[in-house]
Amino acid sequence: MFTGLIQKKGVIRKLHKAGGAGSLQIEVEPWDRPVTVGESIAVQGVCLTVTRIEASLLSFDLLAETFRCTNFGEKEQGQSINLERALRQGDPLGGHMVQGHVDGLGRVQAITPVDRDYQVTIQCADEILKYIVYKGSIAVDGISLTVAAVDPSGFTVHIIPHTWAVTTFGEMRLGDTVNLEADPLAKYVEKALLHHRPVLPIDWESVQQGGYEVLSKDATK
Repeated sequence: MFTGLIQKKGVIRKLHKAGGAGSLQIEVEPWDRPVTVGESIAVQGVCLTVTRIEASLLSFDLLAETFRCTNFGEKEQGQSINLERALRQGDPLGGHMVQGHVDGLGRVQAITPVDRDYQVTIQCADEILKYIVYKGSIAVDGISLTVAAVDPSGFTVHIIPHTWAVTTFGEMRLGDTVNLEADPLAKYVEKALLHHRPVLPIDWESVQQGGYEVLSKDATK
C-alpha cells in the first residue's frame, strides 16, 4: 500500500522486453533506510518487487500484464521515473490510499500555466472515468492528486511548483501517456451497489404474498 507521495525520482538505466515480459533497472540515490530485495516499491505508480540491488541500481521484473496496462512500453533509457516505498505501520498517510494497481492509461491533452501552478488535462477511457469525481482522489504516474474538474472525455488536475519539481510532471509533454489508478473506494462502492438486492416496501399485498396470515388490515399498522 502507498500514499501517492513521491519520495524520489530515479533514472531508467535498462529496460528490456522479451516475449511480452521483461525487466527494469533504475538508478536512485540512497534512502535513509536501505532498500532490501523482496521489498515493494511503486515505480511510476506500479507496485513492483525489488529483485536485485547493485550499489545504486535497483532491478525489477515486469510481467506482460504490466506492459499491457502501463506506459512502461513507451519508456526509454535515461528517462526519470517516480518512486515511493510501501507504507509501514505508523507511517503518516499524507495523500490517499494507493494500491499500485494501475487501471489503465490516460493521455495528456493540455498543460496550462496558471500563476505559479500548472493545470493539466488528461483524457481517459470511460472504464476509468466512471470512478473519477470532482474533488476526489486520483493517482497519476503514482502521484496522489485532487481532481479539479471532470468532463465527458477526461479530467483536470492542478500541480503546485513543488510537485512539478520533484516528480516527472516537470518533464511531461503533450500527448504523453500516464498511468492512472482510481480511488479504490469507488470500486468497492460500485461492486456493493451492483450486488445490492433492494428491499421491497412492506404493504398489505406484499404481506399476503409472503404467505403471512393477517386478521385485518388494521393489524398491519
